[in-house]
Amino acid sequence: MNHSISRRTALKYGAAAIAPLSWPGRLPSFASPNNAVRIGCIGVGRMGLGDMRSLLSRGLAQDLNARIVAVCDPDGQRAAFAKADVEKRYADKLPGGPAIEVDAYSDFRRLLAREDIDAVTISTPDFWHAGNGVAAAKAKKDIYIQKPITLTIAEGQKLVQAVRANGVILQTGSQQRSDARFRQAVELVRNGRLGKLKRIEVWLPPDHGRADTTAAAKPDDFDHDLWMGPTAVRAYAEQGVHPRQGYGRPGWLQREGYTRGMITGWGSHMNDIAQWAHGSDRDSGLTEIQAKADFPQRGLFDVHTSFQAQGRWADGVQLIQRTDPQAGVTFLGSEGWLFVRRGGIEAGPASILREQIGADETQLYVSNDHYRNFLECVRSRKEPICPVEVGHRSNSLCVITHIAMKLERKLKWDPVTETFPGDHEANALLDFQRRSPWEL
Repeated sequence: MNHSISRRTALKYGAAAIAPLSWPGRLPSFASPNNAVRIGCIGVGRMGLGDMRSLLSRGLAQDLNARIVAVCDPDGQRAAFAKADVEKRYADKLPGGPAIEVDAYSDFRRLLAREDIDAVTISTPDFWHAGNGVAAAKAKKDIYIQKPITLTIAEGQKLVQAVRANGVILQTGSQQRSDARFRQAVELVRNGRLGKLKRIEVWLPPDHGRADTTAAAKPDDFDHDLWMGPTAVRAYAEQGVHPRQGYGRPGWLQREGYTRGMITGWGSHMNDIAQWAHGSDRDSGLTEIQAKADFPQRGLFDVHTSFQAQGRWADGVQLIQRTDPQAGVTFLGSEGWLFVRRGGIEAGPASILREQIGADETQLYVSNDHYRNFLECVRSRKEPICPVEVGHRSNSLCVITHIAMKLERKLKWDPVTETFPGDHEANALLDFQRRSPWEL
């Protein structure tokens, strides 16, 4: 972890002018399967390293042929480690070939300004997803983006617009869609194996712990101002950002303004499955929501801990969300029930799980590897299993639940206009004021 960005990289890019947030259209630089898809990784912390390494390994397949050529993080220590990690992995996996050199950046705009980069991963904190994603779409880069896809509803709308206007591929990192158990559960529900669907229950784990509010000296190799980006300026505290040693769970995950807490952290996974099974995952959503949550004093940490919420779709199907140590989704119908989680699926009666889906029934998109699916779609230009609209709608359900937590009253929601009809107080929470120059 003590690697530093190379002198050559620093000299080449350190004094470069920062590029604007939009660029003219450009076709991908790879012209045939013989040419590599060139990938840049924006954010190489806890989740970013996993995304980076997963795409590196998938990209070695001859039919995918993708290579990571650049990494970016405002924490110079993390950028340098990622650079060295990629170079070593390629040296180990491609012995005897030419050494692959990876460039390291602190500012994502410099990475996006490179015309030879075809695709990017966006594994930054939640509040950066929209800014990184809109800029990447305008730069004509295909995108693998971590969930939740954005921090707010308005950001999600703008990301959808940017992706479609610029014709890029976007895969939301809701990898449960590429898990056979979740796909089986959704197909069984969609094809009526539980009878008439009555209720869906989403269980999410709670946040816990506290963080010291004492400010600390900012490390010399960490651009904290750039890291904060569009959010309000806050004093640096390691516990409120991310650990300097290792890649443990970062503190920003429990600070409002940076995230919404477990309702979007795990909720974007489980509510995605709920909406997929209900059939409202692309262009619809709940019509009402109410929630109550605990927001205890925990030093720097101020996101909700335990919560409960009740919502309803226009067809009368009820959605219950609540805190539970075991994250998962339960479907209750007139003729049976089904529970699915990571690593397990159960049903009552158990015979439901032996049901086969007929050729004339609803059959879902099949992906058994979320990263491979992304790279396949980068090459084929086909839609990935979790495109931008799906990522946005799944996250929207979580965001309106968070708004209901804050207001502690029942809210009416219009999934067509994506507003709370006539409710100025609730609509004011659909976005936030960005710090200059980071307006979308």
